[in-house]
Amino acid sequence: MVNGSCAPAFARVREEFERNFAERGEIGASVCVLVDGEPVVDLWGGVVERGGDRPWEEDTVSVVFSTTKGVTALCAHILASRGQLDLAAPVATYWPEFAKSGKEGVTVGMLLSHRAGVPVVTTPLADGAFFDWDGMVAALEAEPPVWEPGSRHGYHAFTFGWLVGEVVRRVSGQSLGQFVRAEIAEPLGLDLWLGLPEDVEPRVATMGPADPRPDDEPSKLSVVAATEPQSLQGQLMLNTGGYLMGAFNSRAAHVAEMGAVGAITNARAIAGMYAPLACGGALGGVRLVDAAALARMSTTVSAGQDAVAFANSRYTYGFVPSIDNRHEPPGLRDSMILSADAFGHPGLGGGVGFASPANRLSFGYTMNAMGPGTLLNDRGQALVDAVYTALGYTDSDAEIWRR
Repeated sequence: MVNGSCAPAFARVREEFERNFAERGEIGASVCVLVDGEPVVDLWGGVVERGGDRPWEEDTVSVVFSTTKGVTALCAHILASRGQLDLAAPVATYWPEFAKSGKEGVTVGMLLSHRAGVPVVTTPLADGAFFDWDGMVAALEAEPPVWEPGSRHGYHAFTFGWLVGEVVRRVSGQSLGQFVRAEIAEPLGLDLWLGLPEDVEPRVATMGPADPRPDDEPSKLSVVAATEPQSLQGQLMLNTGGYLMGAFNSRAAHVAEMGAVGAITNARAIAGMYAPLACGGALGGVRLVDAAALARMSTTVSAGQDAVAFANSRYTYGFVPSIDNRHEPPGLRDSMILSADAFGHPGLGGGVGFASPANRLSFGYTMNAMGPGTLLNDRGQALVDAVYTALGYTDSDAEIWRR
């Protein structure tokens, strides 16, 4: 069932990957670990659709939901490294139409760190609205902030993609998907797409919920969204133009450029994108960012209770560092436990990509059986834990994953 390669020192990663299928409800998945840009783990297995028999192949790709945010954030940091984008500048410097309804003082850095106060669109969205870039940009231009920009942070689960992506488009003159291909995917040789070509469509796995498990714990976000549809959380989850009702598996979704949730890729490409970031910003003659950008990527600027997701959260400029909420009350325990130096982004259902510069290591995990929560469930965390164990880290309740 499991194919690919795994260096002997990382054998535990393969063991946990196999356990995911045997014991934890995995259907199809890929995991990749690179050290100095070279693969030490490159595994895949299972099937591309629940109930089907078509195997997950070496080149299978899937929607990775919010792991996409790391891709979009990287685009902004590339422009900043080139001196074309100032994270401290008002968004209106690059996107004048954004300065409406109380958003004049919103900076680019606030967009990246989830402090802009525009986490939802409050006007009802028609079916397929997420697939209309210009329509979503216009809606966000008119949207007033729901808190004073910069005063607190809250997860901009969907709006992040158009907010940061439109800045990238205005500065670069390319659509977000075009910029990703030209500046990241093609130079690094990655199977990474925002706006999927039709000839790649047959390789896309079908996403769906994992089988419920007795210890699954619904998040407070999902409970409030379901019981209070007019709440901020209800608007976030219910006003998606049908996207969260399964439209994410449609061709229309795959061809759209959705910078928060729409990337289609696999673990090998995610690890490949983070590899230069784990190695000082450059790898194999391809420089993505400078040292100042790497510092911004890895430095926490927002931390504490999330105004949207309720649970404690942490954000750098566009990325997520380690978050340990395991000792919080039920519904607030969503966690992603990495080493202190690491930064990346998880995706709905449990996928993740990250860089660990201290180890010159990058990691990617994708799957099509979506578990609960927006951070890591036990499948992804087991793989991450196995990597750190292989690197010689020890687990401590005082400071998770330290040498």
